[in-house]
This record gives sequence, structure tokens and C-alpha cells, in this order.
Amino acid sequence: MTRLLKTILIAHKLHLHYPKCIFRPLLSHYSATADSSEADLTHKPTNETTTTGWSRYGNIYAHPVVQQSDRSDGDENPSGLRGNDAAVMKKKEKVKALWVCSDCGHTTGRWWGTCPECDVTGTMQEFHVSKLTGESRGGLAITDDAVGSWLPRRPEGLRLVKLEDMQRGFNHDKWRIPLSGSLGNEISTVLGGGLVPGSLTLVGGDPGIGKSTLLLQISAMIANKCSDDETPPVVYVSGEESLEQICARADRLGIKSNIYLYSSTDIEDILRKTHGLSPCALVVDSIQTVYLNTVIGSAGGIKQVKECTAALMRFAKTTNISVILIGHVTKSGEIAGPRVLEHIVDVVLYMEGEKQSAYRMLRAVKNRFGSTDELAVLEMSQSGLQVVSNASEMFLTHQHSDSNVLAGLAIAVIMGGKRTFIVEIQALCLTRSPVSSSQSYGIHQTKANIIKCVLIKQAGLHLQDNAVFLNVVGGFRVTEAAGDLAIAAAICSSFLEFPIPERTAFIGEIGLGGELRMVPKIDKRVNTVAKLGYRMCVVPKEAEKLLETEGLEEIKVVGCKDLKEVINTVFSRVIVN
Repeated sequence: MTRLLKTILIAHKLHLHYPKCIFRPLLSHYSATADSSEADLTHKPTNETTTTGWSRYGNIYAHPVVQQSDRSDGDENPSGLRGNDAAVMKKKEKVKALWVCSDCGHTTGRWWGTCPECDVTGTMQEFHVSKLTGESRGGLAITDDAVGSWLPRRPEGLRLVKLEDMQRGFNHDKWRIPLSGSLGNEISTVLGGGLVPGSLTLVGGDPGIGKSTLLLQISAMIANKCSDDETPPVVYVSGEESLEQICARADRLGIKSNIYLYSSTDIEDILRKTHGLSPCALVVDSIQTVYLNTVIGSAGGIKQVKECTAALMRFAKTTNISVILIGHVTKSGEIAGPRVLEHIVDVVLYMEGEKQSAYRMLRAVKNRFGSTDELAVLEMSQSGLQVVSNASEMFLTHQHSDSNVLAGLAIAVIMGGKRTFIVEIQALCLTRSPVSSSQSYGIHQTKANIIKCVLIKQAGLHLQDNAVFLNVVGGFRVTEAAGDLAIAAAICSSFLEFPIPERTAFIGEIGLGGELRMVPKIDKRVNTVAKLGYRMCVVPKEAEKLLETEGLEEIKVVGCKDLKEVINTVFSRVIVN
């Protein structure tokens, strides 16, 4: 009891000296602190302030904090905290939170609802950076430091060069690396004429679509072309497979070229080994599996993918070695990682197709050295990817004239670069469907809904109570507006339960008013279907006069102004009945 009263008296004295401060709970340890409180009070430093807070007992407590200006550089505990409090505070000071945009890679120290750099909403993601390893370095710094001993240096007297001087000594015919064979010619067309030395190419696609097979075959093409040189032609690096697995795939594809294989995920190690061989090309499978030791985060993270790509880009530009990367894709079909990844590279290729189907399509969505309109149609076989000879008819099924089973089928004419594709679109209209909403595969759902609403409003079809299902045969994706008329014709055929006459094609864009609009290269489209033996082609009215001079005697070109006229022309027999 005596100690308790003494403790209360000491607390009262402290309160008289520091009326605005609140102190640690004394009831829990009054016996241990009562004797030392007066000594602590008399020797209290004058340069300390206090921060206040409440304890769970309702008592008052204080944390002394040393002024910032009085801290010593060599003091290990400048905050004045003792024991575990100082250790926790010191640990917290070593972690920094950053917010990174998943689209453009912009980094900021605070959260934003909309990225300040790309103005996209909901893309800022938080991650924590530890300061234990010191300041992190980017891909460019890594390339200079890790392989700086062999990187060619810029001359000190670097000067500006006239464009005409560069063009005078530039040989366009021998600049690119050609790819041999029919498959090589098809891929070269997509690339714009061949592989460019010192370029950085990114190949994306769904898992199992055939990206690794494609790049192994491309490596063999380059190796066959460079077989007469003394330097190794290509280096194939895999971070996902062992050397034995790569060798097994090469045996299955019948590849016996001079390809150097290496299995690693360390970018610094890969670049050192590659430069020592001075190859024509470097293949990395994949960018999501490699990492830099000095960059925070695991392989495949936003920071790692960005900095590894930057290091490979610097390597390609400095050494004039072509680098080809494999990139994984997300559920939405985009390359995994920050959107800035696609901005860094020179060429972005996408490989598309259904896993159940043998057909694959390779298209360029970005190409600094050529057009992005080209499309390569390939077929997966036991010996690898091969070129499809009759690509124009690969998306068709065998039709039977006047078959009620085939109601809902329509033929669209789609352009893929310089190539024309005849695509079959299937539609199914179902009343009282067990599925609540319409669905489509190969056609954007928004486009399908717009065409359905136009048919209801402008053509007078009672599709309100029908669920409409759309499918494109062969896994082809119709993104061009020229396929609108074929989609509408397929829906009308299924709804009216009347098959479209055999060998009839549809070309045209549909406006919200139900009118038919012109599409580019309509003369080439009509000539293609005429050569394939089609008897009738429905086109916009304004294209009818344009096609009169083409000499199309073997095919009947029917021009229509709107959807009502199309229905009256194609489905005239069912309307009369």
C-alpha cells in the first residue's frame, strides 16, 4: 500500500511539471519504476518533446521523441525509443510503398484513381519495396554494368549524320535476315520482308498455341541461312524447359540445325553467354520467366518484366543482334505485364487459334519495319507448323443446297492484309432459351447486340424474346465491319428458318439506321468470291455501279440500300409464302 501511494505521488509530480503530457500506465509496473522515476525526472533532457496517446487502461503515457535537429549521425536509435519499439520503427523505415500503373508502368508514391500518365482508371497497383539491398537499378544500368566490358562504346566525338549519307551506303536487299522455305516466306510477309538485325520482337499467344514451336522453327531457318558463316547462327534460351525437353521437340520437328541451346533465367548470365558467341539472333522463352538480381520483385512481376525488356532492348541495339521474346497473355488476350512492354519492343506478333483446331493465325499488331495488315495462316501438324495452301476456303464447311438443317449460315468476305478470306458465320435464334443472354464466339458481343437491335428496329424482326447465338467457323475472329451484313443475314436465316441459297456471299457494313455502307477493297473481295465459283454477292447499292466495270459475268452482283431490301431479295420465297 505504501508503494502504491508513493507511485501516485510521483505521477502527480510528473503531471505538475508536464501538464500537457500523458504518461505510460503506472499501475502495471509501479513497483519497478517507483524508485527510478524521480531520478529520470531530474535528469530529463531539455531537447525532448512528447507525443501523446491513450492506453487500454485509460491511463496516460508518453513517448519521448528527440528533435530532428539534435539527432546525431552515428546514433543507432535517433528516435529515442527503447527495446522492441525502436526495432519495430527501424524495420518500418526500411519498407517503401509504391503504386505502379499496370498499363503504362508509371510509378508514384501515392494512390490515384486514374493514372496521371495514361489517364486509365483503376490500374494503380500497390507493391512494397525493401531498402535492405540498397537502391535498385534498371535494365539500362544492368546492361552497362553487367556486360559493360564487351559492349561497344560510343565515340567521344559522336557527330550528326545526314540522311542522304546513310542512304548512300545502305543496302535494302541485304539488310534483313531472310527466312527460307514456304513457312519462312509466310512469316517474312508478316514481318515486312524478314527479320531486322538489332530488332526486338515479341510473340504472344495463349498457352499451348505453338509459340515455342514457331520460334524453334524460325531458329532453324536462321541457322540454315547462316550455316556457311563461322559464327553460330542463333542462340535459343529457355527458362521454362530443360535442354532435354527442347532437344525432344527438335527431334519431333526434324530440326538438325546448328542451334545453341541454353537453359537459364538470369538476364545477366544470358547476355554474357550470348555475346561471347556473337550470334545472328537470340530467342528468349519467355520474358515472364527471366529476372534481374538488382531489381525488386519476382520473375514475371511488373518491375521485372519492364527492366528485363529494357536490358534486352539495349543489348539488341548495341550489338546488332536480333532478339525474339515469347510473352504470355492474360485472360483478356493481352500480353501479361505492363503495357509499356509493347511500347519498348519493335515488333509485336500475336498467334491466335483454337486449341482444338489445327489452324493458327499469326498477325502483327505493331511493326516498326513494315505493315500491320498482313496475316499468316498456318496449320499445326506432327512435323510443326506448315503453310495452308487454300487459306481462302479453310473456314468453310460443306454445304448442302436447300437443307433446313443449315438455316442460319452466311458467307462473309474478310480482308487479312493483302489476303482475302471466305468466312462462314453461324447463327442460332432460340425462343424461350434456357440461357438468359445471347452469346457469340469470334464476334465481339457488343457488335452482335448492335446488329440484333438494328434488325428489331429497322427491319421489323421480332427478336426481343429470342436468344441469339453466333459462331465463326474455324476459330476466325471477325473484327472488320465488312462482316456486318453476313452476321445480319445469318440471324435472319435462323429466325425465319430458311437457309440462304447456296454460293451466296455478303459484303457490307450496317449503320444504326439499317443502311448498308461501303467497305474498302470491295472490288478485290467480289473478284475473290467470283473465282471460287459463287453465283451471287450482296453488296451496298453504291458499290453496284463501281463493280459494273470489273467484267463480272459469272457472278450476280445485287446492290441493296438497307436491310429490308436485303431480306426481300434473299428471303423472297419465304415472304411470299
